[in-house]
Amino acid sequence: MEYRRLGKSGLQVSELSFGSWITFGNQIGDNTSEKLMDMAYEAGVNFFDNAEIYANGASEKVMGEILSKKSWSRDSYILSSKVFFGAGGKLPTQRGLHRKHIVEACEQAMKRMKVDYLDLYFCHRPDKETPIAETVWSMHNLIQQGKILYWGTSEWSAQEIMEAHMVAERYNLIGPTMEQPQYNMLVRRKVEVEFSQVYKTVGLGTTIWSPLASGFLTGKYKGKHAKDFRLKREELGWLAEILLVEENFNKIDKLDALAKDLGMSLPQLGVSWCLKNENVSTVILGASKEYQLEENLKASELKTKLNAQVLEEIESILDNKPTHPQF
Repeated sequence: MEYRRLGKSGLQVSELSFGSWITFGNQIGDNTSEKLMDMAYEAGVNFFDNAEIYANGASEKVMGEILSKKSWSRDSYILSSKVFFGAGGKLPTQRGLHRKHIVEACEQAMKRMKVDYLDLYFCHRPDKETPIAETVWSMHNLIQQGKILYWGTSEWSAQEIMEAHMVAERYNLIGPTMEQPQYNMLVRRKVEVEFSQVYKTVGLGTTIWSPLASGFLTGKYKGKHAKDFRLKREELGWLAEILLVEENFNKIDKLDALAKDLGMSLPQLGVSWCLKNENVSTVILGASKEYQLEENLKASELKTKLNAQVLEEIESILDNKPTHPQF
């Protein structure tokens, strides 16, 4: 396993990490969850991703139970949570990025995961109802109190991230270190174009999610008799509408053939491709079965097969390289 700096910070994060979205406390049992975390940790993964909204807090409870049973030194792994959606509460005080919810959600996440602090704390979405300055101050104060070590954003625009940095600079506060955007062969613009100036100016670590487009880039949705896979879930209908189109199925066939020529699987090709982007700090892997995680962890070694010629061939298949604005 190789490690990369998280943005301009000195924190070294494993280039492959493990997340619990949809699976922990929901799709898989606790024993399977533990086996997957063991496999990841033993492979050198040091970052485990979670959020208050995942299974309405149950995901964090499962991960906390697992961690409490392990003899892993707390300084050997990085743990995250995210705040915005809440853990199932419907009241306005139970969601958002206002000071009350940020502070209380942090306390609740630490309690669920049975830790004294969170390494990474993400604002899960931008909050149009809360001034960014209030959010920045709240995160800065949590760092000062030792409850979190770094804070960041998820699915924020470059403009919103830069506004947070301007507030931080104005009041001598700690700004966001990282962003968690979706990034894969089919969703590219934000990471490759929109954030390009942010990397150069304030620096930005990226902990990218959905490297396989919620399973679409595994090829398992091909054919009329595709089973009830992740994209078939009701809550992911919005994503299915974007991905499950004929043009993308044709691309999958060509990418699958290329992967076989390279001696790897289609999922390994997808993850390796993400790793070739130097602005990606870590690729968050999800899995419901041990063989899936074992397969995708090998991408850390296989990425060297993606030389300039192979990357060019992938670009010709995808035909979706986002262009930078001229002015």
